[in-house]
Formats: sequence, structure tokens, C-alpha cells
Amino acid sequence: MNSLTVTVIQSDLVSEDKLRNFEKFGKIISKLKTRPDLIVLPEMFNTGFVVDPQHVAEEAEGQTFHWLKSMALNNGSAITGSYVVKTGSGFYNRLVWMRADGSAEFYDKRHLFRFGDEHLHFSHGKNKLIVDLKGWKICPLICYDLRFPVWSKNRYLSGSYEYDLLIYVASWPGKRSFAFRHLLIARAIENQAYVIGVNRVGTDGKGTLHQGDSAVIDFKGKHIIEIPPGAEDVETVELSYDSLRDYREGFKVALDWDDFSIG
Repeated sequence: MNSLTVTVIQSDLVSEDKLRNFEKFGKIISKLKTRPDLIVLPEMFNTGFVVDPQHVAEEAEGQTFHWLKSMALNNGSAITGSYVVKTGSGFYNRLVWMRADGSAEFYDKRHLFRFGDEHLHFSHGKNKLIVDLKGWKICPLICYDLRFPVWSKNRYLSGSYEYDLLIYVASWPGKRSFAFRHLLIARAIENQAYVIGVNRVGTDGKGTLHQGDSAVIDFKGKHIIEIPPGAEDVETVELSYDSLRDYREGFKVALDWDDFSIG
């Protein structure tokens, strides 16, 4: 199977200013030397993390959806990140998976950050999303989901893995960076999959400092890239499916994984 090229963007965000964030990411993407298969942006990349969704929320296919669609179509790359969406049933921290052809799927954050009162203003997502890109199966999740290994857990059913790449888009505070860095490694090892964590840098609208620590980790838990803390940076990496397949075949822990279901 083909390798997968992924660009991760670790950036500061302008609090609650969509146009300036669109402009910033647009410039970064336009300067990429190659067209990756996938571009990954942080959590709430268009506004920075907000708990009060009323004044930044959009319809399901609003301004940010169309910006993502334009980026995907113009660059020939899939692109993903989360932002605030309002539907008839409430507000969601929604990750949109925009394909290069302009078609899209979405994942609503399941684990809302209770300690920042996110759970008081947003509705929980209920369903995991698994997408296909060049034959790769990819599971995109959001920030606090990283702390919940059961929700993140890979499965091995009828000789096939549920996913090959696990992605977390994040707005993870710097004071808990140790947990972010080490949980990414744990998720890679226990799921025998590549893991990508893309976190923002800078200080948000409430004065919370974020130091990034964005990383791409292989199926053994080893870093392929690790962006320096505090730095705005863009990295593109090529992931080998053959290496993943060979490792899984040589050490098939998946045969002993517990079968489970989530209500």
C-alpha cells in the first residue's frame, strides 16, 4: 500500500478572530513545497478554545466548513481540524474531515473538558469516525479524548485492524504537557498504530499558555518528529504502511486484545 504524507501545523491562534486565523493558515498552506495527502490543524483552529459557544458557533456547513472545502479543493489535500458548530440539538466541538474532492464527514468530541466547563455548554458526541485515505484507515479524535484509552482503543476484527493512524487535534494547556506527550506514546504502543497529536501554542483568551508539543509517533511509540515546545512550526512526514504491516505481522498482540463494546 502507498505511504501517506501528512503535514502538521503547530501555530498560535488569534482569539475569536476567524478571518485572521483563516488568513494565517491559508498563507502557511500556500507555502507548502509539496502537496501532502493530509493537513492537520489544532482544535478550534478558527477561534482558539472557547467555552461559551454562542457568539462563535456556525451552522453545520457555515463559514469555516466552506473555508476548509476551499483549502482542500485548491491544494488537492484532505484537511482536518475542529470548530464550534450549532445544530438543532445543541452546540458541538466538531472535527470536520474534508477530503480533497470537497466531500466531508465529521466527528463530535465525546469527552468534554469538565474542568473548563465545556460539558456545561456543549453536547457530547456519540459516534467514533473512521475514514479512509489512500487505503489507510484513520481515526480522528479531539484533545481530552486522549485521556480515555477505551474510547481510543483499536480493534482487530476478522483479521483487520479498525484503524492504522490515530489523530488528536488539541488545545492542551502547557501545564499538563507531560501528560500530553506521554499519553500520545501510550496510545501508539497499545494500539499498534501511528499517532499524531497537533496542539496549538501561545496564550489563549483566558490567559492559558499552550506550548504545543505536537508530534508524530510510530507504532512502537518512537517519535518520528517532535516539534519544539513554544515554536510555531510546520512539519511534513511520510508514513510507511509497509513498516506498520510488517511490525504488526511480526508481533501480533492484537490476537489477544479484549473484545468490547461502548454504550
